[in-house]
Amino acid sequence: MPSPPDLRASDADRERTAQALRQHAADGRLDPSELDERLSEAYGARTRGELDALTADLPELAPPAPPRAPAPRVSPALRSSLITFVSLNLVCLLVWLATGANGGFWPGWVLLGTGIALIFRVANALRGDDDPRKR
Repeated sequence: MPSPPDLRASDADRERTAQALRQHAADGRLDPSELDERLSEAYGARTRGELDALTADLPELAPPAPPRAPAPRVSPALRSSLITFVSLNLVCLLVWLATGANGGFWPGWVLLGTGIALIFRVANALRGDDDPRKR
């Protein structure tokens, strides 16, 4: 709802208008001398009507883009479980290969057991239940 033009302008109102004028200058709508002149008038304005007059011949600025959601963080407990899973299974695979890789693929049992444990840890993390301090 537009405010009556004879209402007194606040410092925040003046600063918003100044920011809009700077953005219009950055977009090429105002040259530097026009910007200086309008900024002087903006900071000297007493009413909102005086501020509105400074941007009346300029298009509305697009609203700022919404902030991006932060990237999901991997909890330290889940990170530790992933490192343990990879390192333990890698060591077992290397031992199996170093001993000739003959016979059955016994590292598969280690992979199965640690994989099940990892699945439970990931499920708890997705529920937000992976903090051991909460238990």
